[in-house]
Order: sequence, then structure tokens, then C-alpha cells
Amino acid sequence: MSKLLLLAQKFNCFYLTGLATRDCKPFIVEGIQVGLIRPDVLQQLLKFPEVFIVTSGYVELNPAFRNYEERTIKVDEVLKKLRTEQKFVTLKGWRNECYEVKRDFSSSSLFKMDRCATCLFGIMNYGVDITGYVRHPELGICIWFQKRAANKQTWPGHWDNLVGGGLSVGHGILETAFKESQEEASVSKELMKNLVSAGSVSFFYESQRGLFPNTVFVFEIELPLDFKPVNSDGEVDEFELLPATQVIDKICSPNFKMTSVPVVLDFMIRHGIINIENEKELLRIIELLHVPLQTLYNNGIPKKYAFGIKENGENGPVE
Repeated sequence: MSKLLLLAQKFNCFYLTGLATRDCKPFIVEGIQVGLIRPDVLQQLLKFPEVFIVTSGYVELNPAFRNYEERTIKVDEVLKKLRTEQKFVTLKGWRNECYEVKRDFSSSSLFKMDRCATCLFGIMNYGVDITGYVRHPELGICIWFQKRAANKQTWPGHWDNLVGGGLSVGHGILETAFKESQEEASVSKELMKNLVSAGSVSFFYESQRGLFPNTVFVFEIELPLDFKPVNSDGEVDEFELLPATQVIDKICSPNFKMTSVPVVLDFMIRHGIINIENEKELLRIIELLHVPLQTLYNNGIPKKYAFGIKENGENGPVE
């Protein structure tokens, strides 16, 4: 099998296997599915019946919590307790930086959650990534990469795209792109005038930490030959400029951040570096760069488990 297709299957490992085979329950808020919860997480949530209502078919945030602020406070209390008890490795990365929880990108937010905890609930995450490249007179297109600092909370010491970051509460897409480009690579405002929007990629990854249904807004920027990225926030150890001919080996390495691979593949395909002539599985790879996350979750409580009156006259989920 094509090694690039194998790679695409790795960053979509939950989409390709977990959805069909894992006993995950839909996570429901205000009658809307916003995530998926694995059995290991469910066991911990059972300890908080006043916050999470667990049925045979789904997990629902208590509908008694009527607004954004109340939902946020109640969930945060549970997460901080689980963090204190060291129940999940992902909570060690607590950042006091939150992501919005909502049905899809254009929907109103239902509450917010610390970014390190969203993977416990399979919450859809959104971010930006910028591919910085140059047109070398001899080597052709060359791409800039960064090596993440060894003390990063996630993927420490791994190679990554030049600039990337999640959309945290209160920050828009372009605002995040400009902010991260300054902090991570010191790309000047003048150079950022060359920033080009190139759509998005989406994929559904799973790791020990949890579930990652990610959508990344993709940008690219052509940089001058004499540009040298400089990190200003202490989160990058070094940078490297690679000819496109060497990039595939780079992203196939175990030292490359898996959830950044889709952006690199997307760039390489759009620029014709990877094409149908040199990659027979091109169409399958492209499909795996655009998993339909916005429609993957149901819009509400599955009908099979809708709350109603059982045949014996008792209230409860009807199965």
C-alpha cells in the first residue's frame, strides 16, 4: 500500500475504525450532539450524576444548566477534580486556555472547556496552520518546518509546520494566524500581506490522550529567500528549510507531529508535487483530508434513545 495512504489512515485512525467498532456514547448538550465519549472517560463521569446524565445510549450534560456560564462552571468543576486526582494524562496539560463547545463552526457556543480536556469528550476543535515556503532557483519549492520545544505539553521535540495554533475563546481565524505567525516565527506584518487562504483540512484522530475531530483552516505564505524564522515565545527549538523532494520522508518520520501531516499533504497536492502520476492513491488520500466532521455527529439525541414513556409506564430512555 502507498505509504502516504497509510499515513492518511493513521491520522484518521478513529474515523476509519473507532466509529464502527468502539463503544463510544454521543455527548449531548441542549439536545444536540457535540461529541463522543469513550468507555474509560464514561467510567469517571458516572461519579458526577448531578452533572452528567448517563443512559444506555448517550451521555447528556444536565439540561437543568440553562446557560453558557452555568454549563461552563459545572463542567469546569468536574474537570478540575479529575485533574487533581490525575485521572487522565491529557489534563496534565491544563493551560487555562479554552475552546468553545458547539455543534459546528457556525453555531452558537453552548459552553467553553479547557483545551486539554476537549479530547476526553470528542469535541470538534478548530485551528489554523500556515505553510511557509520559498521558490529556490535551483531546488524549486522548499518548505519551512519548526521543531517543537522539548518542554511542550503535546508532541514535545517533534517536527511541525512553520506556524500553527488552535482557535481559543475570543480569537478569530485571521487574528489567530497573525498572532501565531508573530510568536512562533516572527513573520512581519509586511510579509503577512502575502498570506493566502487555501481552504481547510479535516480528520478524526485518536491517541492515548483522547479523540481529536480536527478542522484546520489552511493558509500558505511565500517567503523571500533570505527570510529566517525566529521564535519569540520559547515554544520552538529550531527551524529547517527542506526541498519538497525531501518532505515526504520528513512527514513519514515518527518524529513528525501526526496531526500536522494533513496540512503538509494538502499543500503538496495543491502545488502538484504529489499528483496522480506519482501517487496512485491520490483520490483516497484527498478524501481522507476532508472527513465530513460537520455532519458526522447527529443533530440531537438518537431517536432510538429519545426520552419518553416506556411500555411499562415508567419514564426513561426508550430503546
